[in-house]
Amino acid sequence: MSFPQVELNTNKGRIVLELNAEKAPKTVANFLEYVRDGFYDGVIFHRVIDGFMIQGGGMDENFKEKATRDSIENEADNGLSNDAGTIAMARTQAPHSASAQFFINVKNNSFLNHTGKTAQGWGYAVFGKVTEGLDIVDAIKSVRTGNRGYHADVPLENVVIESAKIISE
Repeated sequence: MSFPQVELNTNKGRIVLELNAEKAPKTVANFLEYVRDGFYDGVIFHRVIDGFMIQGGGMDENFKEKATRDSIENEADNGLSNDAGTIAMARTQAPHSASAQFFINVKNNSFLNHTGKTAQGWGYAVFGKVTEGLDIVDAIKSVRTGNRGYHADVPLENVVIESAKIISE
């Protein structure tokens, strides 16, 4: 199986992700389609919580939510854990509601792991890990945050994914 790599060039620096198409094939295919479409170019990390995660992939620099494709099946039962440095799909309380938004865990978040196929147990699907740029993730997790509209934990200065590109398939 392949482990595609994606480069996120942010205004804080470069992050390289290795995606696990073996354990999360639908999630990886979905993420790569968004990358190919240029969807992530110009989006921000809109939720940053030091000691938890950094979330992005859904809002532009003006804090406007981008239109996405349909939600995908939750693959959180794939055996991968929400450990520090992993990337997972963000979703609403509905287990199968992930589309484009993702987060990078900045610490081990085992409470986000799959424990059962129930509303409380589904968890959040890990589909890869950071292989380069953990120092950039650390810089992002440390930015000052505040409230913006009804959103909390928003960086006071935009943290922008300037471009996302596939560097190996």
